[in-house]
Amino acid sequence: MDIVFAAETVKQGIETVQTLSITGADFIRAAALLGAGIAMGFGAIGPGIGEGFVGGKACEGISRAPENATLLTRTMLLGQAVSETTGIYSLIIALLLIF
Repeated sequence: MDIVFAAETVKQGIETVQTLSITGADFIRAAALLGAGIAMGFGAIGPGIGEGFVGGKACEGISRAPENATLLTRTMLLGQAVSETTGIYSLIIALLLIF
């Protein structure tokens, strides 16, 4: 009686493992999602540091020469926009990997 029960349990376990197996398409999808996360992670570090640095230096410049505030602000915004393009490129790569 115990041997029959054990055999049925093993058979059910094998059927469960066979239905839960990972296919090649699942592996590729998982790798693409992981790559998208890594692309966004590394792609956001540079713009974040660069924009913070530019903003800090603009604040320093405005505090030293308040009469040049409009010129410094305009230059700061242009620098931040250029810096943000790398973040946008990484977002596009991540979306391409996801979809």
